Amino acid sequence: MRGAAPDSVLPPRQRCRLSALAAGDRGSALPSFVAVRRELGPAHRPHGAPPFLPPAPGDADDQDRRGPVLGSRSRRAPRPGDGTLSGRDRRVAADVIAPRAHLSFQTGAPVELDVDYVVVGSGAGGAAAAATLARSGRTVCLCERGPWRDPEHYPATVYGAMRDLWADWGTLFARGRSMIPILQASCVGGTTVINSAIVVRTPPTVLAEWAELGLGEVFSETAMGAEQDELERELGVTQMKGRQLMEHSEALLRALRSRDLEGHAIHRNARDCIGSGQCLQGCREGAKTSTNLCWVPEVATRGGTVLSCASVARVLIERGRAVGVSGRFVHPAPARGQRRGGSRFVVRARRGVLVAASATGSAPLLERSGLRLPALGRGWRGQPGAAMLGVYPHEVHMERGTTQGAASLAFSSERFKLESLALPLELLVARVGGAGVDYARALEQAPRMAMWVAAVRAEAQGTVRAGRLGPPVVRYAPTRRDTERLRQGLGRLARLHFDAGAEKVLPGIHGLPGELGPDELTALDSAPVDNRCYTWVLSHLFGGCVMGNDPTRSVVAEDLHVRGVRRLHVVDAACLPTTLGVNPQHTIMAVARIVAGRIANEEGTT
Repeated sequence: MRGAAPDSVLPPRQRCRLSALAAGDRGSALPSFVAVRRELGPAHRPHGAPPFLPPAPGDADDQDRRGPVLGSRSRRAPRPGDGTLSGRDRRVAADVIAPRAHLSFQTGAPVELDVDYVVVGSGAGGAAAAATLARSGRTVCLCERGPWRDPEHYPATVYGAMRDLWADWGTLFARGRSMIPILQASCVGGTTVINSAIVVRTPPTVLAEWAELGLGEVFSETAMGAEQDELERELGVTQMKGRQLMEHSEALLRALRSRDLEGHAIHRNARDCIGSGQCLQGCREGAKTSTNLCWVPEVATRGGTVLSCASVARVLIERGRAVGVSGRFVHPAPARGQRRGGSRFVVRARRGVLVAASATGSAPLLERSGLRLPALGRGWRGQPGAAMLGVYPHEVHMERGTTQGAASLAFSSERFKLESLALPLELLVARVGGAGVDYARALEQAPRMAMWVAAVRAEAQGTVRAGRLGPPVVRYAPTRRDTERLRQGLGRLARLHFDAGAEKVLPGIHGLPGELGPDELTALDSAPVDNRCYTWVLSHLFGGCVMGNDPTRSVVAEDLHVRGVRRLHVVDAACLPTTLGVNPQHTIMAVARIVAGRIANEEGTT
């Protein structure tokens, strides 16, 4: 188990991969690490929690995790460099191995480590950078605030996902004229565990914008294209089809074709997807190549260290140079009466610190570390969106198939895109408006509903700051033009729903009727442009530590160092200087690998 067990270690599936490393490493274990023997637990745990992890309050039965079986083999996408391992090898009990491989929640004496590089955050940017540095022969420590959970320990319900995987129970909001929810994960693998694994190349128009900011030499079309070619091979990217799409996404594609509009099945790093519709809760089949299944284990196998449940409080800076990080272990689900805080830890980095704590975490971390740059926390952007529900005469069952299977970039010039998006019933009840009998009747139509979304490449900019009580404070409000674009996108979706055969649509816009028929769509064209009237959601986040050549508008300079601090880098969505208009995961990974590769090469020549 890689969750919150004291002195926990990698599970059997990783032990056999680390046996060679362990053999030569046990003798040099640091005093802070205690060697214990872990035996397999019972075949079924009533609470469904990972081994040694106490059940959370309210988790009195196994309904939200269904009691996974210890040692069971889960379907997953192939891992780079992962040899063929027998089921017995994955299930065998073994001594704790490789003290530097993985350390989770600790109490007692402080933990101290010395490595070449420390990377804060294990999501798309952090894990990509850490694996690149590890491949160059450097020792790397990867710090992650959340626990490490394997697919067999993912929850089956949204409630379980909020508790076990989502950051702060999904309670982070952008503050402005309206409160807009922000969805992020807090676990090893970051948001790659709970996103839809969408892979889209960086648009050339975006790279041209970056070139104007002095970044064209590093992030050229050639460099980004080559890196994204390699990423697609490594992660098993494939285009969705058949059972992976199902009626929910196929209907959108049919409607787009009927109007001669561009539409395509989405490419995802989920080659073995079986269409279980569990993306938001983590793919329990292991089909999604999230970073906790590929690059994070690779860091450990290459002699690195993974710290989970390890909240980094500050970057250590001495004489204008980043020399490490410090923080405290935090239990993700303490039992009643148990302290949430654990041991303190300090990781010293001989060669540098790479920050990838997300667009809501990287800037606050640098702020807590004493940096006072004029652009720090500014330039925070997103791609907010909202949904249009269609009700059909036949059953659609949007929970069947991948969560997001179809998309259209036909309206990129108008700064919005269209996508299919399936919501679990637990979240759908919040989107369907109404009360009483009318509300109940609306929910009875859930099997006949399809939900498609319009996401806006917004021009609005906000700020992100460190909060006094822990969570960051995000201030952001879509502009009037952003709201007009959203209204236009929702109007397009409503018409597409009727092209696909819908009986009615549920706009979810304040000031409009709860239901609209095909002859009532003119109401959408005159819908309010006050952003408080729409059910926005923010999922694609950027900025706070943006790159650029203007010291007053950027935190990271053209040489990829944080201004004023040597050997400190930002390698996640926080450094991206513009919105993309497409899903950002592919771009974040490519940027992180390019930066990490240049860092390793520069260090190799000095």
